[in-house]
Amino acid sequence: MTEHSKAAIAASGLCKSFGDHVVLDSINVTVEEGTVYAMLGPNGAGKTTTVNILTTLLTADAGSVVIAGHDIAVDGDAARAAIGVTGQFSAVDNLLTGRENLQLMADLRHLGKRAGRERVQRLLEEFDLVDSAAKPVATYSQGMRRRLDLAMTLVGDPRVIFLDEPTTGLDPRSRRSMWELIRELTAGGVTIFLTTQYLEEADELADRVAVLDGGRIVAEGTPESLKQRVPGGHVQLQFADAAALARAAACFEGATSDEDALTLSVPSDGSPGELRAVLERLERDDIELDSLSMHTPDLDDVFFALTGSGKTATSVTNSPEEAVR
Repeated sequence: MTEHSKAAIAASGLCKSFGDHVVLDSINVTVEEGTVYAMLGPNGAGKTTTVNILTTLLTADAGSVVIAGHDIAVDGDAARAAIGVTGQFSAVDNLLTGRENLQLMADLRHLGKRAGRERVQRLLEEFDLVDSAAKPVATYSQGMRRRLDLAMTLVGDPRVIFLDEPTTGLDPRSRRSMWELIRELTAGGVTIFLTTQYLEEADELADRVAVLDGGRIVAEGTPESLKQRVPGGHVQLQFADAAALARAAACFEGATSDEDALTLSVPSDGSPGELRAVLERLERDDIELDSLSMHTPDLDDVFFALTGSGKTATSVTNSPEEAVR
């Protein structure tokens, strides 16, 4: 973190156990203002416990947490005032209209009659809910409910927002719309702490990603830097006939061929220099190439390599940490 940046979230040495079960084993988390920080990990890794501690819903056995400059052990009320939480399941009242849900939250926030009305109207416009504002939430689509849920979180104008599975159950169009809303929030200086079961989502949104496993952060960095730690990148070459495939296979050590598909996979880090070397070798040996494609490791590869787990990143479990939801 640069000297000019500020930490919206700074947690140090967090530990938590439930009986003899250690859920968090001295983890450190630092999130800069106006960024998206994604935490990934298999079920039981400690993600929910981490979020519950950072949002003051649970007390750590050891360690410190500072939210928006406020130590939660000393000034918990100020820290909570800076926090917004949008859980996996929409916290909206189906019997109320969209406007009434937002107005209820404004009243709970003691915004005042005029200020509350203005905030509600602005959020309805920003989240494209004006046309449905007078309709009961029970009639809303899943995407509309998630937008309303996030809008309710923003009534109090939080500077740090915790998003737990924000796009679960959404269709691709609604998911993209939610991503745009998240990008707009960070562009306005809001900090997002994200947990998600969609690793593509973390890749799209996160400035930094932490992989939590067994109560420890086993890796942390930008999505690109994490991908570079995982082997498996290759250039896939497609040939017109078996003869060309066989000749090409003899040129590249460590390459694997698929005779049925007439393809050859050549290990590569995806750099322009390596790609150029592959093409130059084929040209030098007068081997005709039909097409090629690049494969580089994605966050799925990172997740499975670092956690050694075949499970979904955030599936449901009955572990002790989930019991505190």
